[in-house]
Amino acid sequence: MKLKLLFTGIFIAFSIFCKAQLNSAKMKFSRADSLRGQLTSLRTCYDINYYHLQVKMDIANQSISGSNEFRFTATQDFNQLQFDLFENLKIEKIIYRDAELTFKREFNAVFVNFPNTIKKGSKERFTVVYGGKPTIAKNAPWDGGFVYKKDSSGNPWLGVACQGFGASSWWPNKDHQSDEVDSMMISISVPDSLQDISNGRLVNKVKDGEGYTRYDWFVANPINNYDVTFNIGKYAHFSDTFMGEKGPLSLDYYVLEENLEKAKNHFEADVKPMLKCFEHWFGPYPFYQDGFKLVETGYLGMEHQSAVAYGNKFRKGYLGRDLSGTGLGLKWDYIIIHETGHEWFGNHVTAKDIADMWIHEGFTSYSEGLFVECQEGKAAGAKYLNGLRRNIRNDRPMIGPYDVNQEGSGDMYPKGANLLHTIRSILNDDEQWRQILRGINAEFGLKTCTSTEIENYISAQSKLDLKPVFDQYLRKTAIPTFKYQLKGKRLDYQWIADVKDFAMPIDIQINQSKSIRLKPGTKKKSIYLKDLEEAFFKVDDLNFYVQIKK
Repeated sequence: MKLKLLFTGIFIAFSIFCKAQLNSAKMKFSRADSLRGQLTSLRTCYDINYYHLQVKMDIANQSISGSNEFRFTATQDFNQLQFDLFENLKIEKIIYRDAELTFKREFNAVFVNFPNTIKKGSKERFTVVYGGKPTIAKNAPWDGGFVYKKDSSGNPWLGVACQGFGASSWWPNKDHQSDEVDSMMISISVPDSLQDISNGRLVNKVKDGEGYTRYDWFVANPINNYDVTFNIGKYAHFSDTFMGEKGPLSLDYYVLEENLEKAKNHFEADVKPMLKCFEHWFGPYPFYQDGFKLVETGYLGMEHQSAVAYGNKFRKGYLGRDLSGTGLGLKWDYIIIHETGHEWFGNHVTAKDIADMWIHEGFTSYSEGLFVECQEGKAAGAKYLNGLRRNIRNDRPMIGPYDVNQEGSGDMYPKGANLLHTIRSILNDDEQWRQILRGINAEFGLKTCTSTEIENYISAQSKLDLKPVFDQYLRKTAIPTFKYQLKGKRLDYQWIADVKDFAMPIDIQINQSKSIRLKPGTKKKSIYLKDLEEAFFKVDDLNFYVQIKK
């Protein structure tokens, strides 16, 4: 997604940190799109239980070699399945029960044939041995691939960003968000002078021969494919502990050696207050077993689970700017707050299909406003979220087409956040709203879900019919318009919306000290306001994201 921000009256083409490497304007889909995005029986026939990814990095030649072991449970009888690996990477062999399997490739899909029927409920495994030169990102994280850089001393500094572009751009896996592996071992071999920092916890470090050291990282929790990562460089390490809802949470920080002192001061300012705030609103940090890490990267950042990529150069704001234009976004580091928010929404609560990516980005952008609220108060949080609206284009729906690996509009960031703030205002009960947010994590965490499931959950918990609201904001392009006319003390009002029979309450101020709640529909209504003072009349478009037409 690419968002255009309006700064000082000039539209500047500016890609907000959205990581997606897809062409938003693309609406014609190919066989390759379907192979990547569709859940056919060749994908649903097996449930991934465990991966062991082993990769050796040849930095000089910008190539890799290694293998990935798939352990799975059959969900039905089958003798063929699909996994994914970009066609520029070569498969040397696929091993099953000490024999090589036959396979064929179509675009980035790999179809594997088994010599016998895999029975439903059985647990099996196979290993893909592969290698080659993965795609090099031209401008990560906005396009996908490997990032090759050097630190100030000339040491290699490597990373990867592949959300949307595909984890199969560098390692073989079932590259679909619907099936998160239950646990995983990540073994990365690097030159002895360097380190690798990956997801989870380091369980082993061994000399691999020929001047290489292998780092084994174990991930105890389910993880998205695109979150699996490596960070290679000469890192300095420091640590801390956060006493959270589930007890002590380990905090580990890996930065380039020249940035050690700067990082200590910078991270201390935001990390613990952020974790306290997010645990209050969303529930316990989801990955206590795997810990929390911030890892300095040569690109802006990414929500790599338990190893958040950080590249904001120890500045407040987003690259020193405030996306809200309110000044409130310059009081904290955007990348720390936003990318850690994804630990709850994106990594813990995960959309089955990338078309529903607003679940990741809308809730996480909303978390920024909640962090401001925790620091500055409720009014400041609302002001920040309102400021984000200047980045909304209302160009197309936030939910994209399904089964083709295509996101909806980049509006899913600021518009998604303002949709959630609007729903909070509809509820008008902050504790109920907090319990709903915590309940989403309790109900849908560590598994994948759809937008409809999240929408239905919020409606059920609030005991409100919010379907028209979700349909208008998520599945239509325009936002609803509150149309009104004052005739003396009489107010005529109605909603103009794309959704048939759209209904949503809204608050209006009728004099200096009094507000009332209206319940407009798409048919005109009238109300007599004996206390109306027209000079103070105002529709609450701070807490409700709507257009107003007088």
